[in-house]
Amino acid sequence: MVPAYNEAARLPTTLPKLAQFCESYGSVEVLIVDDGSRDTTAGIVQEFAARYPFARLLQNPGNRGKGYSVRHGMQKAQGDWILSTDADLSSPLEEVHKLIAAVDRAQASGAIGSRALDRSLVGVHQAAFREWSGRIFNVIMRIATGLPFRDTQCGFKLFRKDAAEVIFSRQLLEGFGFDVEDLLIARIHGFKVVEVPVRWDNVEGTKVGALTGARAFWDLAVVRWNQACGRYR
Repeated sequence: MVPAYNEAARLPTTLPKLAQFCESYGSVEVLIVDDGSRDTTAGIVQEFAARYPFARLLQNPGNRGKGYSVRHGMQKAQGDWILSTDADLSSPLEEVHKLIAAVDRAQASGAIGSRALDRSLVGVHQAAFREWSGRIFNVIMRIATGLPFRDTQCGFKLFRKDAAEVIFSRQLLEGFGFDVEDLLIARIHGFKVVEVPVRWDNVEGTKVGALTGARAFWDLAVVRWNQACGRYR
């Protein structure tokens, strides 16, 4: 499942990689969730889906945010295991094998890719400000929520279908703070999620501006308030 907003420049590179990877599996689906793009994202995906029956375009009712897109895709996915990955494939698709091996070892319901557990796997770094902002965010996140993860914001995540049904039906945030919310909901409902170091390369053209990044800090307070109010039960 790939959330996409104005990704017409990236998709011609990303979609063939998805096709090549998926054709080696017998039963698979690819969902591209268009978040009200103003460019030709939807048309590119429709052409791709016409060539590959395992691909499908989902469209949000306007531009709702990455959190809405991920929730939409997770709730529509049919597979036993659902992978969410960013449109830039900053973590190569082959890294999913690490997530699968980790959930098997730990008998977990999900796994999240991490840039923080082994920073030697980061080939191309973000700008220093963004990287340090991310580190500070995760320190505050651990204090605020008690979650143990070192990197909640990497967009490479795998969930078992039954866990995804519980988690994403309770997700309330639609912006970039949704990752923390989903992991907290998983803990509340007893789903074990493991953190796994993965290869990762920054790709220029991020949709996360300074204001959006700052909103993620506010979202931590919103998540704690929602938890206190019992909204994730």
